[in-house]
Amino acid sequence: MRRRSLQSGFSLMETLLAVGTLAIGMVFVAGTFLAGVYFATLSTERTIATVVVDEAFAKIQLYGFDPSDPNLKTDGYVRYDHLMTLPADEYLYPSTSTSLDKQYCWSALCRRGASDSRLVEFTVFVSRKAGANSKYWDSFYTFHHGEEFQTDLPHPVRTEIAQDPGSPTDEIRITPTSWGSGLALVMDGASIVDDATGQVYRVRERLADPERTIRLDRPWTGGASGAIWVVSPPVGGGRDPLVAVYQKTLRF
Repeated sequence: MRRRSLQSGFSLMETLLAVGTLAIGMVFVAGTFLAGVYFATLSTERTIATVVVDEAFAKIQLYGFDPSDPNLKTDGYVRYDHLMTLPADEYLYPSTSTSLDKQYCWSALCRRGASDSRLVEFTVFVSRKAGANSKYWDSFYTFHHGEEFQTDLPHPVRTEIAQDPGSPTDEIRITPTSWGSGLALVMDGASIVDDATGQVYRVRERLADPERTIRLDRPWTGGASGAIWVVSPPVGGGRDPLVAVYQKTLRF
């Protein structure tokens, strides 16, 4: 008798299951790859930021500073560029002559030290430029009035805040004024600096209810009312330009 040869193989259902499993695995691998790229970029920027801030503090000392300037105060910050006139390129990194695009810059706030008249406390913001043609708001007022005060580099902008009685300790509210709420200046993940204490906070999220409220990464230790400083996002929208915030006290 003839013996019938047996043939074996994958059924259509088995093939579909294998392809589906492979596709799901590739999705997870792709997600891990994107996360790896993000954290690698973040790590690179933080490394660059440490070099930028070292240059910034060196330039502040090199150009000198008058701790007795009458505009300097102990109970709040003043923008460094409002007290000192430096060439625009000195705020860019790298500061040496190069044909490469200078994608990073720094800006600073300063106030007189409370314990010694020769001490000045500096808060330096290291930021990335969104593009050669990008503009940034120069102040809270010009966020609502006048394009002529837009600048080429991101700067810290001062805006009023309050903490409502009975609200969670990690929530503060952007105080409305005749110019608007200023909430658009504060992005999710942005870093803010308390004008009174100099404490640095990170914004976890902007809340729709209560209105104009932001939730911080830790309890607010400032007063029931006051002001914060936040680096202006690009005019017209875009990602938060701030990379890192550093603080240091210098003697002059």
